[in-house]
Amino acid sequence: MQLSKTEEQVMQYLWKLEKAFMKDLLAEFPEPKPANTTVATLLKRMKDKGFIDYKLYGKSREYFPLVKKSDYFSKHMKGLIKNFFNNSASQFASFFTSETDLSVTELEKLKELIDNQIKEQKK
Repeated sequence: MQLSKTEEQVMQYLWKLEKAFMKDLLAEFPEPKPANTTVATLLKRMKDKGFIDYKLYGKSREYFPLVKKSDYFSKHMKGLIKNFFNNSASQFASFFTSETDLSVTELEKLKELIDNQIKEQKK
């Protein structure tokens, strides 16, 4: 299951804060801030999808993520590579390196990361 763009925005705030009450989440939004009811609806949908949960303190709910940011992003990237690059990481890398304005320094850092990963996998 995936999050909508607005749900992802709330999730980004929760990942940043680690746990938060409604007032904490609202404070993260830029002006004009959404209505409490809008955020409450988003949180309910996210809970129903299994991305977050909450602890009750009287009538207040403290929300926290159930999904790690790295896990969500990894799944997102795998889907992107599968759907747009014929499930080929090399096609994705080719597109990424040719279609973005990476400097020589950034490309060298990427190469170093890849070389290090190759060394790790050969161990």
